[in-house]
Amino acid sequence: MKPRRIVIAGGSGHLGRILTRHFQNTGDQVIIIGRANWDLSTINHSDIVINLAGRSVNCRYTQQNRRQILDSRIDTTRAIGEAIANASHPPALWLNSSTATIYRHALDRPMDEETGELGGNEPNAPDTWNFSIDVAKAWEKTLSEANTPNTRKVALRSAMVMSATPGGPFVALATLVRLGLGGTAAKGNQYISWIHESDWLHAMDFIIENPNLDGPINLSAPNPIPNRDFMAALRKACCMPFGLPATKWMLIIGAFLIRTETELILKSRRVIPTRLLKAGFTFEYNTWSAAAASLTTSSTPGSTTLRHGFPATPPAGQSPLVRQQCAPCVGCRRPT
Repeated sequence: MKPRRIVIAGGSGHLGRILTRHFQNTGDQVIIIGRANWDLSTINHSDIVINLAGRSVNCRYTQQNRRQILDSRIDTTRAIGEAIANASHPPALWLNSSTATIYRHALDRPMDEETGELGGNEPNAPDTWNFSIDVAKAWEKTLSEANTPNTRKVALRSAMVMSATPGGPFVALATLVRLGLGGTAAKGNQYISWIHESDWLHAMDFIIENPNLDGPINLSAPNPIPNRDFMAALRKACCMPFGLPATKWMLIIGAFLIRTETELILKSRRVIPTRLLKAGFTFEYNTWSAAAASLTTSSTPGSTTLRHGFPATPPAGQSPLVRQQCAPCVGCRRPT
């Protein structure tokens, strides 16, 4: 098969690096554009454009940060749409990031592309939650309004992508577990949606290869689980027998101290991938316990192998505390 020309905007981030490595391993030509090299002319004659660009939401939602979070998504999506519209040979496919947090806080039932309720109207919802939903809606609206009749467009409503590669949520969560801080957060009944890195990459391939898939698509494992069960399964995978719980007020103080928002922990994201499943996609990791067990022993290139939930070879510049090796914990039979 002829190598494809794939343009990735925002390819220097955590997911961009994973995706770039994946496509390069299949022999494709990958062109990364970003703040240091924002050359939209590369879109002409490309086969696929993937937009992952956007300021990190792992911050306090000050007015300045809110503006940067919104503008970085809307402006790049609009610019890419204009470049595709003006291309003499536009790409056949445009995959644009969105987010699974576009759905409402859901404790009662799963949210999918067909019957899921978009958020923004829940009574007593924190302002920060509504802001994230407004950003997601504006992001998808900009994609939808782009005049690209010869290009299939997909909005990737991704849940947290769990990878052993440094820089992602899994390594951060596993490190907390190893430090004894991986207990239940608040009531623990809020759902966590997630997807294993391997399934996320295969889902991207599946969408590329299936021309009937367009519009919003949920990229999440089919079995989201409550926070208390999620953390318990992670502790088991990391051979950690305990984890200190955190009350809501403790999370609020902690989020303030590390300059982030509690939405990332407290909002219930109960998202399921109905469109992928109906199209025939098969998940390798249907359950979080299986995914967590896989990730703690990952040997993926660029990954941080975790022993007892702790990075064995953490990236340079990390805290000396994180560089320590752990001894086998009580009841652990996994070899070190």
